[in-house]
Amino acid sequence: MQYLLLIYGNDDAWNGMSADGREALDAAHREVLAELTASGELLLSNELSTTGAKVVRRTGDRRLVTDGPFSESKEWVGGFYLVDVDGVERAVEIAGRFEEATFSVVEVRATMH
Repeated sequence: MQYLLLIYGNDDAWNGMSADGREALDAAHREVLAELTASGELLLSNELSTTGAKVVRRTGDRRLVTDGPFSESKEWVGGFYLVDVDGVERAVEIAGRFEEATFSVVEVRATMH
């Protein structure tokens, strides 16, 4: 089954992180990426820009584009992993290995198709 792991972050935690903390964060991602690549469970992963996002809404033929998703939000989606694993328990286990889970959240969602 495929799951999307959405990794959230926030400016306060990121800006307050020591060099050792950032290295631990990067090391956890390198380790998980290597493991998931070797096992064939990784389908796609990438970091997402925290600036320049747009939200598009449409009413009839009218399109409204705003900065977003929430310009006042202190929390943002910083990256994702798309994995193909045996079940939600494995997806949750992977999500729990990210350092971001110590100061924010990692959301686990099953894909529908």
